[in-house]
Amino acid sequence: MTISITYLDLQHYWWFLISLLGAILVFLMFVQGGQTLIYSLGKTEKERTLLVNALGRKWEFTFTTLVTFGGAFFASFPLFYSTSFGGAYWVWMIILFAFVIQAVSYEFRTKPKNIYGKKTFEVFLFVNGLLGTILLGTAVATFFTASPFSVNEYNFSKWDSSFRGLELAFNFARYETYINLSLGLSVFFLARLLALLYFLNNVSNTQIIQRSRKYLLYNFIPFLVFFLFFLINIILIDGYAYDENGKVFIEPFKYLHNLIEVPLTLIFLILGVVGVLYGILSSLIKMTTKGIWFSGIGTILTVLALFFLVGYNRTAFYPSYSNIQSSLTIENASSSFFTLSAMSYVSIMIPFVLAYIIWAWRSMNKKKISESELEKESHVY
Repeated sequence: MTISITYLDLQHYWWFLISLLGAILVFLMFVQGGQTLIYSLGKTEKERTLLVNALGRKWEFTFTTLVTFGGAFFASFPLFYSTSFGGAYWVWMIILFAFVIQAVSYEFRTKPKNIYGKKTFEVFLFVNGLLGTILLGTAVATFFTASPFSVNEYNFSKWDSSFRGLELAFNFARYETYINLSLGLSVFFLARLLALLYFLNNVSNTQIIQRSRKYLLYNFIPFLVFFLFFLINIILIDGYAYDENGKVFIEPFKYLHNLIEVPLTLIFLILGVVGVLYGILSSLIKMTTKGIWFSGIGTILTVLALFFLVGYNRTAFYPSYSNIQSSLTIENASSSFFTLSAMSYVSIMIPFVLAYIIWAWRSMNKKKISESELEKESHVY
């Protein structure tokens, strides 16, 4: 029996892989969220060191996933990469800078003869947690709200704004900017919530545990407000669809139609939101320490649903509001059939990589991190 795989099948397959990597990345951004809570939860030098080292065990997972996500996007949908990264480069440069200073901070915070002091690198970690989450969320929101760019017949792209991406977050005369920022702030507060759940599950310190439960409520309310604002808006706004000839057009309630016409997307969205809420509320009400797993899986399912909404069912995943026919779809922005086919063989290794991550995670978390354990460590962040 011969299985025939079409070009469109490969495009759908690679959009799924991109969606999965993006979903895992958002979950792992609890590291960024935790970095913004170091001084809120850690009132002494020992407590702050404990928090930094709890996050330090996982920061490389986030960094590696970010690089893999970017690389996979470049290889499978290069026209998006050249259009967005080449046009909205100020946003991407700021994000890149934020992640560079994160890596530097973990490596040099406790180095001998650190002339800048620990606090300087802790500020860098806060900056990474703040900018990394908000700007990435804002950038992803433009998959729904569109960006100002043009692509000619030779696939040469031009950004139709001199602000080079900053207008996506600061052009307050355009209503869609508020939708962009609402997702950015949703990711920021979600990352903090996941970090708090992570601390409950992995840190052995009574004071930090008590403060973490208190800050869960403080961050849950703004997260709920911003995420509901974003979700309601994308269900109600017009979307960018394309026909069998590749012509892009505005379709009223496009994303609502996608939820109805692709039931798996709706199922993922409902299960994801329920999982996130259950993980948070069970940690507040039942005082469980396992909430990170419910909210973590819920986060992955929710982000998967959002990526499915913009990529499948003949939807332009990177629409342009300045030149609608320049909008990018999984069909006109992908690599060649040969490239996608060759990379698909490599993608078979992904389950093994995920298995290694799970094994490494479990190995590092067999025992909760504590101040006494840190005293025995040969390497402390």
